[in-house]
Amino acid sequence: MATQAQQPPHLHLAEITAAQFIDIWKHFDADGNGFIEGKELENFFKELETARRGAGVDPTNAGFKEKMKEFMAKFDQNEDGRIEMSELAQLLPTEENFLLCFREFVGSSSEFMAAWRRYDTDRSGYIESNELKGFLSDLLKKANRNYDDKKLNEYTQTILRMFDLNGDGKLGLSEMARLLPVQENFLMKFE
Repeated sequence: MATQAQQPPHLHLAEITAAQFIDIWKHFDADGNGFIEGKELENFFKELETARRGAGVDPTNAGFKEKMKEFMAKFDQNEDGRIEMSELAQLLPTEENFLLCFREFVGSSSEFMAAWRRYDTDRSGYIESNELKGFLSDLLKKANRNYDDKKLNEYTQTILRMFDLNGDGKLGLSEMARLLPVQENFLMKFE
């Protein structure tokens, strides 16, 4: 939970890593509910515009509100008036954005379930860290992305930090389902 004295992480979009993205997300999702909405969203967008333009931004300005509307139209895929992590992850540079890579690899709920069965090798009902690492390795190979063991470990830990909601070090089906595109995510309807 961010305090008033804490400075928000500065956004350099061209240089942002997935780990930095998590820190930024946690800063702006002040109530920890998994969404940036209301005042959190306004604060996020103000910081984003300041980073892009290199100067302070007045949230009461009509231009600010118009840009924020455009931003929401682009990133709020399910049009619920708030931003969830998977929607915002589109801001990450391509080499860091394995969420979009995942969506290219697993584009539907049926493909997701097939991938789930393939990578839950011990049939525990969870994707543990080692299984997740295998999944990410295959995903990166399929997307023709270069990586080394250090990067693969970093990606694995980042996915866990992003989606392991209960902090048990593994992903349950509902946690992993958050990676699916919103319109395909029938699993989220049952939460």
